[in-house]
Amino acid sequence: MTETTRKHFDWVEVHPMPAPVPEGIVARFLALDDLSATVADALDALGIDSIVGASTLGPTLPGERIVGRAVTLRNVPARMGPYRAVTEGNWLMAEIHGIELAEAGDVLVVSGLPGVSNMGGIVAACARRGNLAGAVVDGAVRDVAQSRRRGFPIWTRDISPATGKWRGTSVEINATIAVAGVTVEPGDLVVADETGVCFVPIEAAGDVIARCEAIDAKEAEMFTDIADGLPMADVVRRLYGDLD
Repeated sequence: MTETTRKHFDWVEVHPMPAPVPEGIVARFLALDDLSATVADALDALGIDSIVGASTLGPTLPGERIVGRAVTLRNVPARMGPYRAVTEGNWLMAEIHGIELAEAGDVLVVSGLPGVSNMGGIVAACARRGNLAGAVVDGAVRDVAQSRRRGFPIWTRDISPATGKWRGTSVEINATIAVAGVTVEPGDLVVADETGVCFVPIEAAGDVIARCEAIDAKEAEMFTDIADGLPMADVVRRLYGDLD
């Protein structure tokens, strides 16, 4: 980051970048057959409440699945109305700076504003160029045709044409944020597909993926047995155990 770039965003408190994800972890998560649901089961077993369904944060590109390190951004409402902000050129959003700081494979996670865009087409294009895995936005986004055309996946609460640049202020990058009621730390592992989003605390990632792989193996056997005609009584027994 150049000094000139930093001066463009001198109102934003920028915390250090989180540590890299341990080698091989992302690939192991991406190898799971049923990504977010399997991770959700493992999180439940560990008592970690960090699951958000797609009915709350929906994908702009159904069928996409991502796993990556969280780079966080927190936005708050602007102190002046949009007309005055436009007139005075008071633009204080900094999602593009979060993209600039992020590395390939990262996920921009935004605690944003409802009803107005926290990310548009230009930022999505920059994110795609930087090979970010995707974005999760607790708030609205816009220009979805642009992000879809570039194959950049976003999970978002809402879609709106209203820009946030005259209505919001970015205040922190790489700080602890809240997303749909879930606490997200910079460096957490973001797991998302068309079923929903899971935030995996990075210190628990090894335990979570080990549990996921065991679940995946068991379910693969069950799907094979069902396709081969396993009687329903045996399916129920496999799922719920013997009642004797």
